[in-house]
Amino acid sequence: MSEVGRQFEEGTAFVPQLLMAARAMKAALEILKPLMAGKETAALGRVVIGTVKGDLHDIGKNLVASMLEGCGFEVFNIGVDVTAEKFIDEVKAHDADIICMSALLTTTMTYMKEIIKAVEDAGIRDKVKIMIGGAPVTEEFSAEIHADGYSDNANSAVALAKKLMNIEK
Repeated sequence: MSEVGRQFEEGTAFVPQLLMAARAMKAALEILKPLMAGKETAALGRVVIGTVKGDLHDIGKNLVASMLEGCGFEVFNIGVDVTAEKFIDEVKAHDADIICMSALLTTTMTYMKEIIKAVEDAGIRDKVKIMIGGAPVTEEFSAEIHADGYSDNANSAVALAKKLMNIEK
């Protein structure tokens, strides 16, 4: 997954190749997980990922989730149309290190700010990093809503997650 991500950034691989690699990696993990049962494996971190309330788009989110999982993160993909309460409940349930929020619509991306506020109100903002992404999302918007980072593609999302977890690339 790291190699196909690198090729994507260089412009020698494209979204269909990323999707095929992610599908192959997911199938391989399904075969390997039972064989690794009972063995301690240290994940790079725990990530709760979802598409925010009002938005049903998930191709990019699923690609980011697959890339994160393939690169060593434990990923809890909580789907689409996710409320602030659901993000908070899942972070607490899984002792997550990172929240990844996605939005494809300009009308739904503003809900990301509400989720960050809810995370602060729940008293867990200092325990979890927040990453955002999606077609209309920008670096400026990320700074405006006080997210910890923004990514515009799956490969850079992995690099950002590693950076937020203080893991060298």
